[in-house]
Amino acid sequence: MTVVQLHGKSTGRGPVSDRRSIVAALDIGSSKISCLIGETLPAKHKMPGASEQKSLKILGLGHQVSRGVRNGSVVDVDEAERAIRLSVDAAERMAQQTISEVYVNVSGGRPQSTRYIGQIVLEGNGVSPRDVDTVIASAVAQIHPSRRTVLHLAPIQYQLDDVKGISAPLGMHGENLSIELGVVSADTAHLRNLALAIERAHLSVTGYVIAPYAAGKSVMAEDETVLGSTLIEMGGATTSIGIFHEGSLVFADNVPVGGMHVTNDIARGMSTSIAHAERMKTLWGSALPTSADERELLSVPLLGERGVDTVQKVPRAMLTGIIRPRIDEIFELVADRLNTCSVAHLGGQRVVLSGGASQLTGVAEVAGLWLDRQVRLGMPKPVSGMPDAGRNPGFSVAVGLLSYGLKPDKHSVLPAQAAKSLARAQQGYVRRVGRWIADSF
Repeated sequence: MTVVQLHGKSTGRGPVSDRRSIVAALDIGSSKISCLIGETLPAKHKMPGASEQKSLKILGLGHQVSRGVRNGSVVDVDEAERAIRLSVDAAERMAQQTISEVYVNVSGGRPQSTRYIGQIVLEGNGVSPRDVDTVIASAVAQIHPSRRTVLHLAPIQYQLDDVKGISAPLGMHGENLSIELGVVSADTAHLRNLALAIERAHLSVTGYVIAPYAAGKSVMAEDETVLGSTLIEMGGATTSIGIFHEGSLVFADNVPVGGMHVTNDIARGMSTSIAHAERMKTLWGSALPTSADERELLSVPLLGERGVDTVQKVPRAMLTGIIRPRIDEIFELVADRLNTCSVAHLGGQRVVLSGGASQLTGVAEVAGLWLDRQVRLGMPKPVSGMPDAGRNPGFSVAVGLLSYGLKPDKHSVLPAQAAKSLARAQQGYVRRVGRWIADSF
């Protein structure tokens, strides 16, 4: 898988840690903005002939309430810059390190997955590496980025004559070789606005990683990504979908509904503040009713009221009745996207949930009813030095970004000529962004 990177200019923040050992991640979400700073450590024990396996140690964690971001997109650059600065500053103080580059998630920008088919006629005995490069180049030649930027590319399957589902065609025999190439792209304008807010915080972007792929790096077992699984990242204002197969992301999409919508529904339905609605959702919220819900009463402070009548008592069943329809809506939308996806079958019967909204009681059960698949709640893999505050699904994307920084995808599916062709197609955009950033600061 290849990640197309948009690099920013260098910064002047003073002494900076060794780039080879320090990795930083910035998760720009609609409910919170998180920054993680980690250090790469060499493996304690290395097997003879094996590639070096590095480990990760968390040095600093900072997070702030998100401002200037809506549905994963920047809507107020000044507010977003301020929240990014506060988050990064908290992480730098904890880590006692100064960072200048970050890996950034992409949760908005209307992600789009497209399939491109390349086909060639084989000559000679067996499929050679040159044949594979040629068929990939024929698929890449069909990509026209226009106003969208390619983030990820991955082969879905190869086909030899009438035989489909081939993952490694080298050495096999046939007359015609074709490839189905999955391409995930996002709006160029969305990435440009992200770059603006980040550059104004005196940081540059090492690479962009789409949110479901980052979350998958954090919460999914290796066998799940190989055998085929679907990841659902439930954020504050968006719910992202990713389908993994043969270790690669082959499909990505999102729906514009998340945990903040549940909170707002509670605030409106019970006439209380958003802060108290969030507290009620966290402490007592559930998507599944119980027999005791009618008897258990909750105290709800009324919005704007003063005096002795500022608190009302409501049964817990009322809270569940508000939460369940919104959770049903989220998974109904997800099910619709999967039903119209041509590669949904590659995700198998396994679904992994991540993100802060996935922690709500009963969400996994509701997901299983709508998706008719086995569902489990994913937790970020244990990382040395991670504070207790970061050991929950709400930091799945941030931890996944660090994992990607520790071990970026090196098995590029693009041969040299195809990579150059795609780079030239997007070169005009990169130059425009560079000139625009230079003129802005």
